[in-house]
Amino acid sequence: MRETFFQVQGRDEMAMELLFWELEQHLKSSSGASVVAIDNKIEQAMDLVKSHLMYAVREEVEVLKEQIKELVERNSQLEQENNLLKNLASPEQLAQFQAQVQSGSPPASIQGSQQPAPSVQLASQTSGPSA
Repeated sequence: MRETFFQVQGRDEMAMELLFWELEQHLKSSSGASVVAIDNKIEQAMDLVKSHLMYAVREEVEVLKEQIKELVERNSQLEQENNLLKNLASPEQLAQFQAQVQSGSPPASIQGSQQPAPSVQLASQTSGPSA
């Protein structure tokens, strides 16, 4: 999609240069009758700039929509994982975690005082029925 933008941009850029060249020529030989033509050329150049900006904004909006969609999906996945881990944790582990969160200290597994928790595969990530 960006290749198309650069091709269109190159063509429009050339057209814009031609408009400005023509504008310059009109200004050099300006007479009362050419003022209207100059105004038309300026309006055409402004329309061309506007179309470039609108195209760029639309393209950026599409990219941002895709990023938002990916972030929402990732957030949902992390919420599922968090709920699963909460369900698998013992009450003592939950109490210890809550105390660490309130005190602002890093989790004990990061400090090295506990063994790392076993890795857990989410039910949504398994490919077959559970045994």
